[in-house]
Amino acid sequence: MRLTYPANIKIIRVPCTGKVDAMYLLKCFQEGADGAYCVGCLEGNCHYNEGNLRCRERVEHIHDLLEEIGIEGDRVRMYNLSSGEGPTFAKYAQEMTEHILSLGPNPLKAKPRKIVEAV
Repeated sequence: MRLTYPANIKIIRVPCTGKVDAMYLLKCFQEGADGAYCVGCLEGNCHYNEGNLRCRERVEHIHDLLEEIGIEGDRVRMYNLSSGEGPTFAKYAQEMTEHILSLGPNPLKAKPRKIVEAV
């Protein structure tokens, strides 16, 4: 089955969403990504017991951190589906892309970076 989803989606495969560290998600935004989302197993069906639950907690934590620094927390999300739901994955990718486009670009992109020189 060939699925089509937006070309601006970059897929990073991990053995389990439980391996997605909060720092990885923050780094996405630091490097200019407009949004990030994790797609894990259905809740209660994680091959590694509770990996998807740990990922959900991390995503919620990053959501709160983004809100604290003045960036829309909804730029990071978590979705759950089974491996046989390819069309649903494509639907989520389209949904997330449309949502991020409605929010606009990552505000961190617009701010010039300070350059510090040691003399």
